[in-house]
Amino acid sequence: MEQKEILSKVDHTLLAQTATWEEIKVICDDAVAYQTASVCIPPSYVKQAAEYLGDKMPVCTVIGFPNGYNTTAVKVFEAADAVKNGAEEIDMVINLGWVKEGRYDLVKEEIQAVKKACGGKLLKVIIETCLLTEEEKIRMCRTVTESDAEYIKTSTGFSTHGATIDDVKLMREHTGSDKKVKAAGGISSFADGEAFVKLGADRLGTSRLVKVAKAQQ
Repeated sequence: MEQKEILSKVDHTLLAQTATWEEIKVICDDAVAYQTASVCIPPSYVKQAAEYLGDKMPVCTVIGFPNGYNTTAVKVFEAADAVKNGAEEIDMVINLGWVKEGRYDLVKEEIQAVKKACGGKLLKVIIETCLLTEEEKIRMCRTVTESDAEYIKTSTGFSTHGATIDDVKLMREHTGSDKKVKAAGGISSFADGEAFVKLGADRLGTSRLVKVAKAQQ
């Protein structure tokens, strides 16, 4: 698989707490230069980035990030605010406590509320696989399948570990064919990226693949 094809599936990401606007501009420029799928950045920079990029690259941002335990009202506001500021894609973190309690009804209601707030923009649901049992992962695959979200996503990259081969395989097996899968966290090489894509990942959340491509020039 050519690097260009893999890069076209990358959400080029910078979510470090210390990220500055100058650093955000660099990854925006790199995303355009390497033709990634989007640039994924903190909510506070969405408006600036959307104005800076124009129609050259979709802006993705995160809500309820990275812990997911914000109230639904807060997540709904975050999503609506991000879309108002120019976000084309929203990656939300689920309430993991509700999953541990078996309250998948509440998880689905929240996904639906956030999806409505997205106003037709793309919604990816982060289930933080490293904190879930296999049964919880399967139940979340079903929950996302039953929702109006477009994607299920492995990880924030801010917890104990990121995407794994086994998790992406499980998600592809148990998520409806009309839903897409995003692998994120720990993807550090094009070999990693290719492996996830071949397993059925439609997007890759990573900050490293563009850096690798730049270093090769």
